[in-house]
Amino acid sequence: MARTKDPSDVLLTSLDTILHDRQVCCGKGSALGDSAQQADPTSLKDIAAKLQDRHLLSDGRPIMVTAEYLAPDTIGADALIKTLQAKHALLMAWNAHMYVCYGVTYRKDYDANGGVVDTILTFLLLDTRYSDSRREVVFNRATDDWKKVQGMLWVAPAPQ
Repeated sequence: MARTKDPSDVLLTSLDTILHDRQVCCGKGSALGDSAQQADPTSLKDIAAKLQDRHLLSDGRPIMVTAEYLAPDTIGADALIKTLQAKHALLMAWNAHMYVCYGVTYRKDYDANGGVVDTILTFLLLDTRYSDSRREVVFNRATDDWKKVQGMLWVAPAPQ
């Protein structure tokens, strides 16, 4: 849970949740801590720009961070499902709040030629501002307004 409901704290806690490594993010002396704190916590584009680069761990080892912003109209079901199946959560900005997207529910549709189309029904989200029942949030494509989604952010560190 984030220390406060301030967007900067929520961002740091959300990044820490998806990266699972305190040396990388976002503890004191972590490789991404300063860059993440300098980012505008309400702009996934700015967060991606600040994180995308070569960084140094506290022991001097270099890592390369890839941060890819996905605009709402470019979020594809197939790639998102594969990313989540590989156990890689993403950040999602929706309704001016930052969430951790850790799963989706989806439907497979088949066309007359045997082609398969995946359709995402819901996004399973964590709201790191809370530790109670408000922590788990669902974005339902049928009932929630997709126009209020500001995008998603995929972040991955790799040793260099």
